[in-house]
Amino acid sequence: VQLQASGGGLVQAGGSLRLSCEASGSIFRVNDMAWYRQAPGKQRELVARISSSGSTNYADSVNGRCTISRDNTKKMVYLQMNSLKPEDTAVYYCYADVSVGVTYRRDDYWGQGTQVTVSS
Repeated sequence: VQLQASGGGLVQAGGSLRLSCEASGSIFRVNDMAWYRQAPGKQRELVARISSSGSTNYADSVNGRCTISRDNTKKMVYLQMNSLKPEDTAVYYCYADVSVGVTYRRDDYWGQGTQVTVSS
């Protein structure tokens, strides 16, 4: 199973970015999906999470500015980020809880990370 993230970049404060992440491989079912981020010198933190049924939760720091969504048929998760702030600068990682292939074993998978830089 692989997760391929894209959509990061450099944006001015107040701007917007949309991150995308596609899961591929021997997948029976994609369960929860999420976006995490890690800023320099800080621990990785949850940004937003979405269940297979569409229930969502957000970090307080991004609530109201970000929207997580998913397309189950495409096995993709998205993060729309608006009103970006310099403190949103981080490497953003997608995450998926996947039931794999014919064994249905559940494991956690991470994407490679995509850099988001917000200039002031």
